[in-house]
Amino acid sequence: MVTLGMIGTVLAVGALRRAAEDRLDQALEQRTTMVARTLTAEMRRYSTSLLDFAAAVGAQGRLSRPEFEAITAATDRQRLPGATGIALVVPATGAEIPRVQAAWRRAGSPELRLQPAAGPASEHLFVVLSRAIDGPGTVAGRDLAAVPEAAAALGQAREGHQVAISAGYRLLQDATVPQEAQQQGFLLAAPVYSTSPSANDAGQFRGWMVMALRGGDFLHDAISRIAGEAVAVTLSDTSTGVATPVGQRLPTAEIDASRAARSEPIPVPQRTWRVTVAPTELVLAGTQLHLDVAAAVIGSLITALLAALTGTVVSSRDRALQRVDAATAALRDDIDRREAVEQQLRRREEELVGFAGVVAHDLRSPLARITGYADFLREEAAPRLDPEHRDFLERLYGGAQRMQSLIDDLLNYATAENQTLRRTEVDLNRLVADVIRDRVGGTGAQQSAIVVGPLPSVDGDPVLLRQVVDNLVGNALKYTPAGQQPCIEIAGTPQDAGGWCIEVADRGIGIPAAQRASVFDPFIRADGSQHYHGTGLGLAIVHRIIERHGGTVGVAENPGGGSRFWFTVPAVPPAADSTVTAERAGAA
Repeated sequence: MVTLGMIGTVLAVGALRRAAEDRLDQALEQRTTMVARTLTAEMRRYSTSLLDFAAAVGAQGRLSRPEFEAITAATDRQRLPGATGIALVVPATGAEIPRVQAAWRRAGSPELRLQPAAGPASEHLFVVLSRAIDGPGTVAGRDLAAVPEAAAALGQAREGHQVAISAGYRLLQDATVPQEAQQQGFLLAAPVYSTSPSANDAGQFRGWMVMALRGGDFLHDAISRIAGEAVAVTLSDTSTGVATPVGQRLPTAEIDASRAARSEPIPVPQRTWRVTVAPTELVLAGTQLHLDVAAAVIGSLITALLAALTGTVVSSRDRALQRVDAATAALRDDIDRREAVEQQLRRREEELVGFAGVVAHDLRSPLARITGYADFLREEAAPRLDPEHRDFLERLYGGAQRMQSLIDDLLNYATAENQTLRRTEVDLNRLVADVIRDRVGGTGAQQSAIVVGPLPSVDGDPVLLRQVVDNLVGNALKYTPAGQQPCIEIAGTPQDAGGWCIEVADRGIGIPAAQRASVFDPFIRADGSQHYHGTGLGLAIVHRIIERHGGTVGVAENPGGGSRFWFTVPAVPPAADSTVTAERAGAA
């Protein structure tokens, strides 16, 4: 009996050891997933916050220091843990330094002194306004061109028209911190574009909003509750193929070197990061079995005692499982809260779109009166005015026309999201012919430069699809260089998966390859379009309408010069085809 009991003990201990090993592996995998998801959500939140600051700064006609402080007033260590400060950076050549310094001194920073970095850099990157989040230090006046990592991130943000993150480096704020206390830091940069209707440079690049973070503090505050004493976490930058540490969080518990660490990629703006999670002895509390002692004790007892001990071990394992389930539930609660915040942000975006539509609609009536009276004065009173006053009147009329165009685009952009789709069969041949007739006004020379191939009938809203074609044809005509005859080709191609791809090709100024993915964002205008009137909303309206039809939109280079815009729309459903055929047969 004793021998059987010992054999049973050995088998039970082996089975429990394997179960515990499986549970430890599962716990480490779950913990790694939790850490990776949390860091991804935090990085997305920081990027969204920085984009909000950039949009608020871009909406100011002439930004002053009090306005900057009001925009960034809500930033603190609790809202942005790990962040050391947020700042506005502007570019300037060596010859522009006195003018830029004088302008920002007049804007509320009389003590500002720009400190250009020594070296061959053709463009300086000056911090003109800053707000400290962690510590009293300031970096106003410093030249980020002296920091290669920061300068590279600013260049990526400007070229890609989106948030970029830098490689790790020692932050300027930490230059006076003792060597042993310094951390690896990094920079988030978002381009700032003017969106103020009253500004003369609407849609133009104005600088960057940047946020500096300490990697260790960011990592500690983001995952302390999730990681606890169970795991050690290292955040690395692998963009160059070599893992460079960005931040590290080490618990007080000893790391379990017998188990391999787990790693997962972390999506960050325009770089590649990876998080590595190493287990400690506390990765799954309650699983230390001390099998050698247990085997010696159980081997000296009878089979009945073996059964009782096995029951105790099983109950301990159940308690460990309950702790894991509790930690998993806490993670789910945290993820649910973050999703609720994201939903709130989406609702706020929808409210802003609705607000823009209401404002645009309410402004149209008074603006129509201004335009009407200005036009009346141009026709009736202009001959009695001196040249200077006639010039003022023309400027008034032109400004009202531009404001009317902006309001129309804002209203179209707002309604394109919420307007009810009234789907029906749309004959694109007739629709395109109507648009061309309205656009070229019956001029034979321009009509001969517009080639339209056979187009299908598709399933969609005729009013919204007409707006899509009108915007694309209008852009092709508008962005044709002066003195050059417009040349437009419109064609349709069936798709293998059903539906049609409609292409509108032109011989205009073209779009740089690096900006083709961002020209469909609101208020974004490609390089080279600065001398052409526009609001930066036309292609955003096209994107929103086609997206609502379940299609996609894009742009490519047109061989020989210009651009080739394309969008996909669904074909007429078979049931609709058969109905139309039957009606035509009955009519015959």
